[in-house]
Amino acid sequence: MADDLKIRYSDKDLEEFKMLIEEKMEKAKSHLDLLRSSYMNDGNNGTDDTSPTFKAFEEGSETMSKEANTQLAIRQEKFIRDLKNALQRIENKTYGVCRVTGKLINKERLKLVPHATLSIEAKNMQK
Repeated sequence: MADDLKIRYSDKDLEEFKMLIEEKMEKAKSHLDLLRSSYMNDGNNGTDDTSPTFKAFEEGSETMSKEANTQLAIRQEKFIRDLKNALQRIENKTYGVCRVTGKLINKERLKLVPHATLSIEAKNMQK
């Protein structure tokens, strides 16, 4: 019976957060698709007929942008995974509860960082 008295957000609040997270996930997935297509389509940029020096410079910057895109894609994948985990917590009705203090995470914080699992209080304790 004690479980029924646990601190948690109302079903109405959880539904609002769910909509916010699903919206963010759609944006994140389309951003990830863009990143993937940009580094998969990074082929020859028409530098065949230019000087060897310029060609080497182009290849260097292409490699750098590929690495940057890969890093961004990895971060985006993690963000999507974190959002999916947040949706799971909504299903379990544990969403918005700090995993350290057990208190509710501030609504404003969740609106900015919907996948947060720590309250500001708990985050500051980690420093």
